[in-house]
Amino acid sequence: MKTVKFKTNINCGGCIKSVTPFLNALDNIDLWKVDTDNPDKILEVTLDDEDTQSVIDAVKKAGFEIEKV
Repeated sequence: MKTVKFKTNINCGGCIKSVTPFLNALDNIDLWKVDTDNPDKILEVTLDDEDTQSVIDAVKKAGFEIEKV
């Protein structure tokens, strides 16, 4: 397992609700959470593998910005 952090613009409960189906659809994610109190809106993801690009693609598909920290 690998934990990866991303800087995003997911900044509220509504945003989290919007991105949830996209992240939950990924098979390689065990756990994810967004720290909306952090100014960088950090998305922390625990992965089964090294495929961080699938997370980036899913968040972008949901309409949000994301970059690896």
